[in-house]
Amino acid sequence: YYVWLQVMIFPVIYNWVIIILRTCFTTIALSYLPVWLTLDYLADLMYMADMIITVHTGYLDQGILIRDVAQLRKRYLHSTTFFRDLVSLLPTDFLYFVFGIHAPLVRINRLLRIPRLNEALDRMETRTSYPNTFRISKLMIYIFVLIHWNACLYFALSSYIGFGSDRWVYPNMTDPAFASMRRQYFYCFWFSAQIFTTVGDTPLPKREEEYLFMIADLLIAVLVFASIVGNVGNVITSLRDRDNVFFPNHELVKAYLRSHHISKELRQRIDSWYQHLHINKKIMRENEILQQLPVHLRTEIAVSVHLPTLSKVTIFQSCEKSLLEELVLKLTPQVFSPGEYVCRKGDVGHEMYIIREGKLAVVADDGVTEFAVLGESNFFGEISILNIKGNKSGNRRTANIRSIGYSDLFSLSKEDLTDVLSEFPAAKRHLEEKGRQILTKMGILEESGEQEEGEAEKVETKIGRLERKLEILQTKLARLMSELESSHCKMQARVEQLEWEVAAIEPQLPEDGGGEREKGRSEGVAPLMTGDTGPIDSTQLHT
Repeated sequence: YYVWLQVMIFPVIYNWVIIILRTCFTTIALSYLPVWLTLDYLADLMYMADMIITVHTGYLDQGILIRDVAQLRKRYLHSTTFFRDLVSLLPTDFLYFVFGIHAPLVRINRLLRIPRLNEALDRMETRTSYPNTFRISKLMIYIFVLIHWNACLYFALSSYIGFGSDRWVYPNMTDPAFASMRRQYFYCFWFSAQIFTTVGDTPLPKREEEYLFMIADLLIAVLVFASIVGNVGNVITSLRDRDNVFFPNHELVKAYLRSHHISKELRQRIDSWYQHLHINKKIMRENEILQQLPVHLRTEIAVSVHLPTLSKVTIFQSCEKSLLEELVLKLTPQVFSPGEYVCRKGDVGHEMYIIREGKLAVVADDGVTEFAVLGESNFFGEISILNIKGNKSGNRRTANIRSIGYSDLFSLSKEDLTDVLSEFPAAKRHLEEKGRQILTKMGILEESGEQEEGEAEKVETKIGRLERKLEILQTKLARLMSELESSHCKMQARVEQLEWEVAAIEPQLPEDGGGEREKGRSEGVAPLMTGDTGPIDSTQLHT
């Protein structure tokens, strides 16, 4: 679809430029008539093909791509785009039989396809890698078309007034110098450009028609000049904003250094550092530039840019890809000047470094003796960002690293690595094991410390297991106590109910029911109410 839009630029521009040219310059129209007719109907064929492609172009409905031909056709036929496209293809060429073949103005309806040109240019602007240059080029194309139209109208007005009737109109055709077709067009274009740019001494108009033409041109020239200044100003502003985002603000730093009377040598070093950034296009604020993108797009960009470098680090080799994708977002670019120390022996290590470009020297304490030179894709300080028990160096730097020239490095801080590894416990154990192996080869890992660490981990594991068991027992005990209390409450309620039933039955016994029954009952109950220890009370009976 994008390629087709670029193809459609040519027929639209052709109609906008040639129709007015053939209408005003009749000599040019008649001299190349077969060529113009061929190009006319070729442009019409492309217009028809564009309608067919538009009918089959899908659209998004709530984020879903609609590709059903019936729905696409219905949507296109009920849109204003279809009406405009249809009007632009009406067979107005039959009017040639009325006005003659030298009247290409009958095809003026072909100019209605200008929205297609705007769509193509907008899409090209969003996809080009040089948007500012494209905006200037697009503005120049618009100005060229405007000057072209004005030149054609100037020639037509001169023909209406009379060639050579005064100094303002086009000179008389009888002069051989102004009789050729090329001279006619070039002179009119030059005259029109002079009016719009207000550069040069144009002849003063003599007639009312000439005055009106000049007034209209001068008003349009004001708008053209304003548009040029505005667009160029926007381009310059965008370039300045881009530089401010890409590079630190040097002017503020200069003002700060001047206000604090910093030494000239240090100011020269800072100026050289800024100059290196600008000349080599070193970007120091990648995170701010990409902040507006979604997280997954930022991750893909960081993976494509930094993942090959990060994969070369020994401790990160064979790690899962998701871990590396998290780490690449944490890499911070740094630039070191010639002779600047990246780290010194004995310093506490808070980050590791990966050399992207440049050379670093491993030097002795005297700063002169060089033990080794680290080049591109080398790394150092990876052990210091892992808290490995038994490390004799105690996470301190074991060497002096100094930049030979300008060096571009990536740094990864210990805090960022810790945050990422908290989500990947298996990778954390893997990295710590690799770190122990490296420390063992270097001879700076204490075995006793590693054993004590293992024993401490075992004790902590046992304590944790006992605590979990104790929590389970406490839960069971609480459940048993609650069940016992519930049973006691139920039993007490049952006893109270029985007492109420007995109390309700006793008043209903007959008072004169015979002494013998009362006596017999007393005799019958007496053995039950007595025992070896004597009579029992009602509470013992209930129990």
